[in-house]
Amino acid sequence: MRLSPFRTRRARRHALQALMALCALALLPSAWLFTTTGDRLRTPADAPPTEVAMVFGAGLWQGEPSPYLAHRLDAAAELYRTGKVRVVLVTGDNSRTDYDEPDAMRAYLTRHGVPDRAVVSDYAGFDTWDSCVRAKKIFGVREAILLSQDFHIRRAVALCEAAGVNAYGVGVAENRDMTWYAGGAREVPAAAKAALDALLHPDPHFLGPREPGVQRALAGAR
Repeated sequence: MRLSPFRTRRARRHALQALMALCALALLPSAWLFTTTGDRLRTPADAPPTEVAMVFGAGLWQGEPSPYLAHRLDAAAELYRTGKVRVVLVTGDNSRTDYDEPDAMRAYLTRHGVPDRAVVSDYAGFDTWDSCVRAKKIFGVREAILLSQDFHIRRAVALCEAAGVNAYGVGVAENRDMTWYAGGAREVPAAAKAALDALLHPDPHFLGPREPGVQRALAGAR
């Protein structure tokens, strides 16, 4: 039986309304990130003096930091050189023996003027939430400047705040290339996961015992 034009138009209208409602629902977590972190973003020049800078892993290329990760580390090194921070906590993936983000990050920082004694490694920062929770519970970080790309920094700040770290974010600007647009698109579903993490506070993939690395590094910097 053929549907009447009226019923067809009504079905299309309802489908369009349902699609618009789903899109609005999908964007709610992103809106939450923007509204809760707007006053926490800084540039390297106006970042407040803070004991710890925190750099999130962003992949390795043939054992070396990817360009995006290198730019995060460059920003952290600048904060250290200008006296804004005294310790850099590098947090990334070392889930297998042939892939070690934290050690690659440490080596890069030491080549760019940050003393090895001022770098602390978190080898179980498997995602942003894990890194934030471990910074607080394992390394005892209460306040930090976070370094990441501009499309990711709001999520990092929101999750560290939810984990109990008073966080400021320095977003590293990048050229608007395919990598940047892909990273931005990834933030839409990632924002939904972030909202759930902030609400439910799941345990990280690996917690383990407390580590005194940050406190030791700060004591050595005094």
